[in-house]
Amino acid sequence: MSETLSRTNLSREHSVKRVFHPMAHPNDMDAMPPRVISRGEGVYVFDDAGHKTVDAGAGLWNVNLGYSNHAIKEAIASQLEELPYYSAFKGSTNERLIELSHTLAEWLEPENIKRFFFTSGGSDSVETALRLARQFWKLQGQGDRIKFLSLKRGYHGTHFGGASVNGNSTFRRSYEPLLPGCFHVAVPFDYRNVFGVSDAERLTDLCLAALEDEIQFQGGDTIAAFIAEPVLGAGGVIVPPPNYWPRLKALLDRYGILLIADEVITGFGRTGSWFGCRGWGVQPDLMCLAKALTCGYFPLGAVAIGERVERAFKADNSAMGTISHGYTYSGHPVGCAAALACLRETAALDVVTTARREGDYLLAAFRGMADRFETIGNVRGKGLMMAIEVVSDRAVKTPAGKTYMAALAKATYEAGALVRVLGHTIILSPALVIKRHECDEIVAALQAAFAAASGDPAS
Repeated sequence: MSETLSRTNLSREHSVKRVFHPMAHPNDMDAMPPRVISRGEGVYVFDDAGHKTVDAGAGLWNVNLGYSNHAIKEAIASQLEELPYYSAFKGSTNERLIELSHTLAEWLEPENIKRFFFTSGGSDSVETALRLARQFWKLQGQGDRIKFLSLKRGYHGTHFGGASVNGNSTFRRSYEPLLPGCFHVAVPFDYRNVFGVSDAERLTDLCLAALEDEIQFQGGDTIAAFIAEPVLGAGGVIVPPPNYWPRLKALLDRYGILLIADEVITGFGRTGSWFGCRGWGVQPDLMCLAKALTCGYFPLGAVAIGERVERAFKADNSAMGTISHGYTYSGHPVGCAAALACLRETAALDVVTTARREGDYLLAAFRGMADRFETIGNVRGKGLMMAIEVVSDRAVKTPAGKTYMAALAKATYEAGALVRVLGHTIILSPALVIKRHECDEIVAALQAAFAAASGDPAS
């Protein structure tokens, strides 16, 4: 073929010629082709020009163990030799799938998790959890419970179900109409909220009062589940008040509503707790897992199923109890082998301690930067999950403009750190094996970028 490319001719221009890139307008990509990432080593990535940067986003929140973990690579290679694939549909399974399910049950014993449904990633896991929630209530003889509640600003993937419970119109409007019966309530965000309050206790009171009002308006006996991220990720790294999740669970329990914890980002140490909900002392009914389950080395996700939900399926012998849902790659043996190695490494490296220690260090450094740069409106985070919100007017919290944010991201990259920009917010989620001197490189790159930033921040 005339367009066949050699490995030495994979230019930025070629990268967009045949690809619709996720979360991007094709014309924007044509006008400014994406950088080509050619290699990863530790917490660093290298582009096709050889430029080295700290990956301050760990891919998409997921490369928790960095790019050079040989134990995971060897597990994948070994499993490819033994059994590269077989279906986990009715009548067959594989050894790695069995092993992984029991290993995960040990990890999630504090949450009283009993079973797992395996998927190919986070969006699949959310879709599965929503389906299982509706099926649960049919098995309970409460078929009217079909509605879902979620938080404004929440993000739950890109399938139709996930997009329907997403709390950001950016991910919804182009694909509407979406799944009916999905409703969104106020998020406990101290920097920006409709109530105009910052006191944690008062904010929790108001948000939960609004939630209970919505439950009563919809009818508690029509609601299947409430889904939320323990710490909101793509919505801007929104950390709820310490008392929000325990009180949320108590409220949902009063109405019998299932709680789905979307732990796709927060699971396996990112927040400084092994799981986000565990950090709040809460046991969800269902948990969505992915990302750090295999740290990006293989596509794999899971839904963790609590005792309440498992019990309903075990008690029913009708066709309604059949899991009429699945993916070709559910329980993929290579993915399960990768996950087993990843979990062993995650535990051995004690990444949860690193997340707490280095997260606190970075947050303090970023808050120090806010004293120097007026365009930093707010710094927030939990563990190694942080955000710097950039404004053109700190007094009234006016968001910085698109041109200014693009210039900041470019300057940060040139100074040695690759960060993710969502709107007017810089998102940081480095690998959980990051070392102090690598944290300092991120801080130095951001300081250089803010110092070099010129032009109108509102543009």
